[in-house]
Amino acid sequence: MNDSNFDYDLFVIGTGPGGEGAAMQCAKNGMRVGVAERYRQIGGGCTHWGTIPSKALRYAITSTMTALKNPALREMGITTTPTLEQLRRGTESIIGQQVTMRQSFYDRNNVPVYHGQARFVDDHSVSIDGDEPIRAKHFVIATGSRPFRPANVDFKHPRIFESDTVLGMKEKPTSMCVYGAGVIGVEYASMFRNLGIKVNLINTRGKLLEFLDDEIIDAISYHLRDQGVVIRHNETLESIEGGPDGVVLELKSGKRVKSDVLLWANGRSGNTDDLGLENLEVVANNRGQIQVDEHFQSVVPHIYAVGDVIGVPSLASAAYTQGRAAGMHILGQADGNLRLHDIPTGIYTSPEISSVGKTERELTESCIPYEVGQAQFKSLARAQITGQTTGMLKLLFHRDTLEILGVHCFGANASEIVHIGQAIMSQPGGQNTVTYFVETTFNYPTMAEAYRVAALNGLNRLF
Repeated sequence: MNDSNFDYDLFVIGTGPGGEGAAMQCAKNGMRVGVAERYRQIGGGCTHWGTIPSKALRYAITSTMTALKNPALREMGITTTPTLEQLRRGTESIIGQQVTMRQSFYDRNNVPVYHGQARFVDDHSVSIDGDEPIRAKHFVIATGSRPFRPANVDFKHPRIFESDTVLGMKEKPTSMCVYGAGVIGVEYASMFRNLGIKVNLINTRGKLLEFLDDEIIDAISYHLRDQGVVIRHNETLESIEGGPDGVVLELKSGKRVKSDVLLWANGRSGNTDDLGLENLEVVANNRGQIQVDEHFQSVVPHIYAVGDVIGVPSLASAAYTQGRAAGMHILGQADGNLRLHDIPTGIYTSPEISSVGKTERELTESCIPYEVGQAQFKSLARAQITGQTTGMLKLLFHRDTLEILGVHCFGANASEIVHIGQAIMSQPGGQNTVTYFVETTFNYPTMAEAYRVAALNGLNRLF
C-alpha cells in the first residue's frame, strides 16, 4: 500500500504523556502525525485529574500547614483554617501553564489536534465523532485510565468520591474513609490527614504498598499511624451506604466504619470501551487494558498502545518513555524499550518515598549476597537546617562486586534524590559501584551527601 493512501504516517489517540511522547518522537523525525483528544484541552488525565492537580494540592497543603504551625506566626496571633477552595486555587493556574506549554509542542511541530472521540473504523482508519474517516499507517493508543467504578457503589452520592472527583470536593470534611491502600489511596490518606481530617485507610492486602522494600513499608506505616491515620489491613468490602450525614462502610469481617465522606481508591480501568476495538482484532481485558509486547505493539503490529491503558506501572513518567519507545520502534530507530526495566517509583506521601532496583526481599529470595548502607536524614546538616529530619537513604549493593542493586529512599525530596543512585546503577561494566559515592565530593550541606554517608556505612560492614 502506497503511503499517499494515508492521511498520516502516525495517528495518536490521547494527548497525555504517552501520546505526547509518541507524537513528538515521530514528528521530530519527519513523520506526518495527527492526534485526537476527547477532552476540551490537551494533557490527559495526568494534567487535568491526576498527577499535576494532586501534587499541586499536596504542595499547597504541606507548605500552608507547615507555615501555620510556625511558632513565630502563632506568637503574632496568626491562626487561620484555609478552605479547600483556597488551597485548590493555585492548582488551576499550574494546569493552565501545563496546557499552554504542551499545546506549543503540537503547534511547533505541525501536529494537528482533532477534538472528539476517536473510534476505529478498520485497522487503518479512525473516525472522530463519526466524521469522515482519517487513514493512518500506524496508530498509538494512549487513552489512559480512569478509576474503576464497581456497580454496587453509588458514585452519584455527594459524599462518595473517587480519585478523579475528590479534588473537586467543596467542603472540608471532619472525617474520611479511604478504601484501597495502593499508591493513590496512601497518597490521599497522607494529604488529607495533613489537613487535620481524621482518616481511616482500608487496605485489601496484608501490608501497605507490598512492592516496596519492607523497611520502607514499615516506615510509611509508622509515620501514617504517628500522624493519626487508622490503617486496617486484610479487609474486603461488603457494602457502602451513603446517607445525609455520612457514609457507612461495612466490611466482610463484620467491622463498620462511618465517616463524613468516602474516597474509593481501589483499582483503575483502561479507557478502551468507546474506541471501536470491536472493528479490530485487538481485545481489551476485563479491566479495559490492552495487551502489548516488549515494543508496545498490540496483536495488530501497526497498532501500538502505551501508558495506563496497558496497565502497570501506571506512572506518567513511564507513559512518556513508553510513548517515545513506541515512536522509535515505528521509526525503526530502536528495538529495545528505553531502559524500562529501571523505572523509579515516586510516591508523594508525607514524607515522600522513592526507589529503584531490587528490594531486600527480592535479593534474599534470589540468594544474592548483598550488603546494606544506610544514611539517616537526621544526621545530615541540610536536613537539620530545613527541619526535615524524618527519613533515610538505603543502598543495597553486592558484597563481592560492590555493584549497586537497589536504592530506597524515604523522606523529603526522596523522588529527586533517587535519581543519583539510578544514574550510577545504569553505568556499564564495572562502573556501577558503591565506591563512586565515597570517591566523589558532594556539595555540603546537601541531601545528596546521604549517598556518601550510606556508602561508607555499607562498606564498613564488609569483612
